[in-house]
Amino acid sequence: MILIIFVAMGGNKPLISIIMATKDTAPYLSACLDSILNQTYQNWELLAVNDHSSDDTPQILAEYAKIDSRIKYYDSTAPKLIPTLQFAYARCTGELINRMDSDDKMPEYKLQVMYEEWVKYGKGHVIAGGTEHFVDQGEVGGGFRRYEQWLNQVAREGRHLEEIYTECVIPSHSWLLHKEDMDAVGAFDSDIYPEDYDLCFRFYKQKLKIIGIDYVLHYWRDRGDRISRTWDVYKDNRYFSLKLNNFFTLDRDQKRPLVLWGAGRNGKDIAKLLSERNQKFIWVCDSDSKIGKDIYGVRMKHYSTILELDNPQIMIVVSSPDGKIEIKAQLDSMSKKVIEDYWFFA
Repeated sequence: MILIIFVAMGGNKPLISIIMATKDTAPYLSACLDSILNQTYQNWELLAVNDHSSDDTPQILAEYAKIDSRIKYYDSTAPKLIPTLQFAYARCTGELINRMDSDDKMPEYKLQVMYEEWVKYGKGHVIAGGTEHFVDQGEVGGGFRRYEQWLNQVAREGRHLEEIYTECVIPSHSWLLHKEDMDAVGAFDSDIYPEDYDLCFRFYKQKLKIIGIDYVLHYWRDRGDRISRTWDVYKDNRYFSLKLNNFFTLDRDQKRPLVLWGAGRNGKDIAKLLSERNQKFIWVCDSDSKIGKDIYGVRMKHYSTILELDNPQIMIVVSSPDGKIEIKAQLDSMSKKVIEDYWFFA
């Protein structure tokens, strides 16, 4: 059902540009647009760009654009997600920037709470919050719930930089920043997927400060035909190549020895990538069955070897939550510090 609301622009509050790519989301699009129309913060514009849809998406966008002039509907000139986001961003006029997915929904307070937090800090800051998954039928899978809980904890505790190599720390729709800051990081110009994770690293590279808030800012619809489930670029969601590229650009100090901690599947895959880069590393674990053995030409050592090294940088590729807690305790006992001396990669 289309909701018609009275628009009051809210005094001197800045215009928020919402960037939204749409493709074949007709069954969900009205609910998405209604959730935007219902925002308590009303000074926004929606740049809704249709990416060559084959369903009724264009007609729905056109209908809503006639009802509310804040909704600006376009057809993308190039296919795929990133070109469509670029098309939308080139046409935004707002001072602040947010992104939305066309099959999801916003809580009515989303823009308001992000703006109220952003105005405390101003330029140079990104406001980031949490998310909540939902499905039309059945239950959300356990993996999505665990990811959601992790994201919300990261936002609540402000641990974005500590966890940036673990997984995408800011969902593509749960952030707000000034347009000048978005321009400074290259906006959507990068052609790297996953585009939301790549954007997080560009925030980091630009040294923008991420302010986490304890709010669910987005209702994230899980469905079998989401591109995150169907596109090859999202298939292996460990994104090790992306993580390593950024680690070696942003954090790796070649004067310090490199340690890889973990001998499971993750460790082996990272070891291969390091070998392809011709990077020397010390490989450690706590598995008696693997210590002393050669894997990919590298002798596996006990993690206590770290104490013998001069100021090492440690990549942890153990994904077990309990295992990570134990490793952190071990490293803390060695006076090692997260971000400075060690990073979690899984």
